[in-house]
Amino acid sequence: MATLPVAEQPVAEFERLSLSALLEFYGAKFRTELALQFAYRGALAIWLLSLVSQPLISLVVWTTVAETNGGSAGGFTAGEYAAYFVILMVVNQLTFSWHMWEFEWRVRTGFFSPVLLRPLHPVHNDIIENLTFKALTLVALLPIAVTLGFAFDARFAPSLADVVAFGPALVLAMALRFLVEWTVALAAFWMTRTMAVNQVFGVLSFFLSGLIAPLALFPAPVQVAAAILPFRWSVAFPVELAQGQLSGVEILLGLLAQVIWIVLAVVLLRLVWRHGVRRYSAVGA
Repeated sequence: MATLPVAEQPVAEFERLSLSALLEFYGAKFRTELALQFAYRGALAIWLLSLVSQPLISLVVWTTVAETNGGSAGGFTAGEYAAYFVILMVVNQLTFSWHMWEFEWRVRTGFFSPVLLRPLHPVHNDIIENLTFKALTLVALLPIAVTLGFAFDARFAPSLADVVAFGPALVLAMALRFLVEWTVALAAFWMTRTMAVNQVFGVLSFFLSGLIAPLALFPAPVQVAAAILPFRWSVAFPVELAQGQLSGVEILLGLLAQVIWIVLAVVLLRLVWRHGVRRYSAVGA
């Protein structure tokens, strides 16, 4: 067995290529990933099923609860619950990331050893993988969401301001969730096993992002924690926006919170990566 130290690799920085070269890489990588995703259509279908099943189960449960309680529960009607989880299905698909669960394997097996020799930060590769998967699965997910919306009589009431702000809020949520989870994943540089860290983060995200239920149903301390931490802004905020639940001031504050958290996440990611990659050594055969 041999230890392969790569602590001195200069790829710890983000900027290694010009903008034109970076865009060329993104285009080529997108085409490659597109072909690769099509080659594994079965796995793609399984992932899509997992993305649909959880919001669908919650949709059925909460609309049933509302209907058995005279048409509403917790301040939401059955139609509003349906709208929430239909939108959540789309927002979660467009914001979720799986790379956090791969980092332990990447560090432990030496995956990063050749990657760190490339003139481009590995985060770019993961961004393209993430966007390609989302582009492909969204094509199948949208008809499902629309069908469920009609089947469960979903009630939407967004204003023009909500519709205009939804696009930027969704893009910022995608960036925020990806950056935060990528940063958490870097714990693999210090820990041999990161499953426990990932699971704790996953549980917090499940409750504080509004994935299990609208945050308005939770006690005030939970809502405050969700607002202080990045969780609400990475999932629940664009969902609430699309439902028309927020005032103009709340929309602006939400967008500002997303931007602030993205800046913090980028700074923290750069810092943690720089120190983590200096510690990196992989054991290979």
